[in-house]
Amino acid sequence: MAKNEVLINAPAPVVGGPVEITKGRFLASLIRNNSKIRKDRAQAIGEDCYLIYRRTIEDIQMAITRMQRERENMLDLSPDNALSLIVASDFDGVAFVQKDLELGVKIRNERIRLRIAIDRFNELFAEEGAPVAVDAKTEEVE
Repeated sequence: MAKNEVLINAPAPVVGGPVEITKGRFLASLIRNNSKIRKDRAQAIGEDCYLIYRRTIEDIQMAITRMQRERENMLDLSPDNALSLIVASDFDGVAFVQKDLELGVKIRNERIRLRIAIDRFNELFAEEGAPVAVDAKTEEVE
């Protein structure tokens, strides 16, 4: 399993199908704080936020994976085929280092965003005392 792979334990909704949000802090807060809001309206709002959070987590994970691939692909100094190499005079070391560091910082920032998104998703949508709704294998960021 990849270092930054997100595991979403709740089954993915069928495209166009409803997602039943019956538990979690977000829905409870909607119903409790808005006594005039009907339960079906609270359910619709909760469902929208649930799906958007899940999608956001998946998008962040995909962005991290793509940046990691791009960073690894920078090490390929034979862009045309396995038998060719970039001539030393054509290689721009300064640009290489700058882009490598830039990607490293972006990856780190996205890992932080991923951890925050996952923690908040679990806080809002996991049933109290239940296993987390979303778990991620991420590297700890200091």
